[in-house]
Amino acid sequence: MPVPPDPILRAAVRWLERLPASGAARLRALFTAHSEFSDITPTQYEAAYAWIQDTGLLDDLHSSIPAHRRVFDSAILHSRAPWFPDAGLLVRTPDELPDDALRAAASLGLSEDEAFGQLCSVWGKVDTQERSRIGAAGELALVELLEASTTAYIGHVAAWSDGFGYDIAVHDAQRTAHLEVKSTTRHGRLTVHLSRNEFETMRRDPDWELVVIRLTLDYELEDVATVPKEWIAAQAPADSSVNGRWESCRLDVPPDVPVPGIACIADALTGEAPAFLKGATGRSG
Repeated sequence: MPVPPDPILRAAVRWLERLPASGAARLRALFTAHSEFSDITPTQYEAAYAWIQDTGLLDDLHSSIPAHRRVFDSAILHSRAPWFPDAGLLVRTPDELPDDALRAAASLGLSEDEAFGQLCSVWGKVDTQERSRIGAAGELALVELLEASTTAYIGHVAAWSDGFGYDIAVHDAQRTAHLEVKSTTRHGRLTVHLSRNEFETMRRDPDWELVVIRLTLDYELEDVATVPKEWIAAQAPADSSVNGRWESCRLDVPPDVPVPGIACIADALTGEAPAFLKGATGRSG
């Protein structure tokens, strides 16, 4: 649903501010009869009540977060605005706030700086959850594919611990590979979040490889590629002193960088392995 009109947003705040102490029926009578609330129509109050119900704001009426901030967060989160999934890239300063976010902020008495901070918080939580969900699905999809495509031992070590610095181990008599897996459902843009532990593991472990996989929206695996370690090393940040240390970084990988397939295990693949796993499909982006 798009960001609601200004009267609906303001009515939503009034509902949330008063519902902890009064029932809905009593508030309906108050909003209808009292001149202080006559700037908003009864229909708009009802629309606002339906909206806070649909968005889950009624589930926590005793939240310590001010009502106008909760309404702003919910308006952005449930807007399905086309810019929201990429807000981390598209909205980097308050000056870059989209018009619908600015309108909601003005209606709710938030400054541009406050609205920007709220947006960063909302998007950050959603992005983290989405990356975790897609990442878990991607790891499982690759494990299943490898188990069906090679006789080598496949260990999903990330299911045991996140301290290895990679997700999947591949072993047979001829080779060892330690695969760090990053997954996406997007076409045309690849963003990788790399932890310091993963980066340091790459630097000391010659068997480490960064594998990027693309999933369909149904979380089915459709493409596999490898990002060269030399490229990663050239892009990663550097600590400027002993008093500062980066712990994670975001890498925006150009489409011509990933190398199709997983070359380090190509010789271990059976004839039934899909072509994209062997790297037979050209550059992957």
